[in-house]
Amino acid sequence: MSSTADNPCTRCGACCASFRVDFAREEMMSEGGSVPDGLCGELNHSLARMRGTDHASPRCAALVGTVGVKASCGIYEWRPSPCREFGLRAPLGLGDDACARARARHGLPPL
Repeated sequence: MSSTADNPCTRCGACCASFRVDFAREEMMSEGGSVPDGLCGELNHSLARMRGTDHASPRCAALVGTVGVKASCGIYEWRPSPCREFGLRAPLGLGDDACARARARHGLPPL
């Protein structure tokens, strides 16, 4: 079994710099969840969004490093549900269609 450090999904960062990340406000720390409030903003009475993911060139505020070179999530253990669920349908958890689109956006080959 490979470790998290061996998994290209935990080092790439392309998804973190390609998509909007909306999630239930209950996932915010102030609401009893685990996502740090300073890294997200409330959209309405039921939704929050990771800061930076709604820009024309999205980049999650929790992303650390350089996409495709050495990138990681600064709040990996506390990340919101859309991030936890990303890529789960792909074989071995690597390389679904959304991943391929994100990697292509950054000039990277599919996994």
